[in-house]
Amino acid sequence: MLPPRRAGALPEPSPSPSLSLRRIHVRWALYLFLYLALLWFPSGAVASTLNCHKTCICASNIVSCSKMNLTTVPTGLPLYTAVLDLSYNDVSRLRAEWTTVKLIKLHNLLLSHNGLHFLSSEAFVYIKHLRYLDLSSNNLRQLDEFIFEPLGQLEVLLLYNNRISQIDRSAFQGLHSLQKLYLSQNKISRFPLELVKDKTRLEKLSLMDISSNRIKVPPIEELQVLPAWIKNGLYFHNNPLICDCSLYSLLAHWHILRLNSALDFKDEYSCYLPGPQKSRVGVFDLNRDYMNCSTFYEADEEAWLEQTLILRCDTKHRDLSKTWVMPGDVVVTEGLNQTAKVLPDGSLQIGPVKPDDSGTYTCYAVSEALNETIYVLLKVHNFTEKGHGENLNTAYTTLVGCVTSVVLVFIYLYLTPCRCFCCPKNNHQDSFHSSMLSHEDLANNTDPRHVAFIDPKELGQNGKVNPSDMEGDQGEMDEEGGLLGNGRRKKSVAESISLVFSDTPIVV
Repeated sequence: MLPPRRAGALPEPSPSPSLSLRRIHVRWALYLFLYLALLWFPSGAVASTLNCHKTCICASNIVSCSKMNLTTVPTGLPLYTAVLDLSYNDVSRLRAEWTTVKLIKLHNLLLSHNGLHFLSSEAFVYIKHLRYLDLSSNNLRQLDEFIFEPLGQLEVLLLYNNRISQIDRSAFQGLHSLQKLYLSQNKISRFPLELVKDKTRLEKLSLMDISSNRIKVPPIEELQVLPAWIKNGLYFHNNPLICDCSLYSLLAHWHILRLNSALDFKDEYSCYLPGPQKSRVGVFDLNRDYMNCSTFYEADEEAWLEQTLILRCDTKHRDLSKTWVMPGDVVVTEGLNQTAKVLPDGSLQIGPVKPDDSGTYTCYAVSEALNETIYVLLKVHNFTEKGHGENLNTAYTTLVGCVTSVVLVFIYLYLTPCRCFCCPKNNHQDSFHSSMLSHEDLANNTDPRHVAFIDPKELGQNGKVNPSDMEGDQGEMDEEGGLLGNGRRKKSVAESISLVFSDTPIVV
């Protein structure tokens, strides 16, 4: 029931039909503008809520938004998401706020083929349980410090086919679980040795691919001492390497050890020869046609007596159970008082080394799915390492002494003037026969030892003077006699002479 109208009150005006129509037109114009705006801007220009029916495909805990022309990551991702595929989109920047909730169950994130060129330092704060991250085929140019530090459980990281030229030495710090790292097809010129070197390496890293980059001189000496299980997965082929015999020796050794990094891509290891032409040749051809590098052979182990030696079971895989067998098929067993024992890292320690330790030692490395066999040939020298040097020094000293003695004897014989003033001037004036001492010299000399020479024809058996031959010979010394009484040598004198060989100085 309407209230009664007061007397003298004006009637209320009724709404104009034209005004109502105008309001309706404005409302429809606004709706049309919003609709055209959605059509004009590409899908995902602003952060959009996940739509599992239009922009993405949701299959249980897998969310696939591949090839949807997205420019940002959809918001409102389910907390149970385990695999998120955003590949082949236009997500060029991965900001810190791409997700505002912790996705504790997300373990696979795929962002390849997005033109991605920016990674926020906080982009991975809410996905710390990630195990697989694919950032390949993007436009990343550098990796800043601690960029992947939150990803302590990451196992596989794909960064190949980017434009990376700078890698901070701490970029991969914190990746304690990383096993495989792919950095191929970038512009890297520095070998990231800190990732594999002892004391700084990622402990679980077993594969690092840095092939097809711009590395010219790899750290060969450091690579030689790496364990075989690291070298087995260290790929650096298709780099502009500079040819060197040490590079050939390194790869030839890896090939002999049957390491995958040398076997699988043997023909793709090439280098540039020094010189103006800079010809590109195969590294494994350097020992034949080009630099004449010495062919590499695996050397046997050598040891000396009383030495303590360690034989390494350098396997291509890690965490294998190792058993050693000594020559004679004797298994090394702890507690049997053997000279050999197995160390905690699987190496075999032998000491002190004995001559019968020579032979072939076999290391059997096994696991539930893998097995390897390593053979080590040991040669034991029959002397100590210190004694070997002493023997060489003694032999050298003896040789020098002998040479010195011979030189002094010849100086005495040929350079000392003859003291015989009455030496006859006949056909026997050579230094050998003119060195006979006269009786006068013998009488004046207090030293009874003198040097004398005997003709070979006067010698009998064992270097003694033949008395029968002496009877027909005339004395050739001076007439005063002396030792040659009446031109003949007395038998008693002849028997007192001992010769080593003819024309040799003797002591009388």
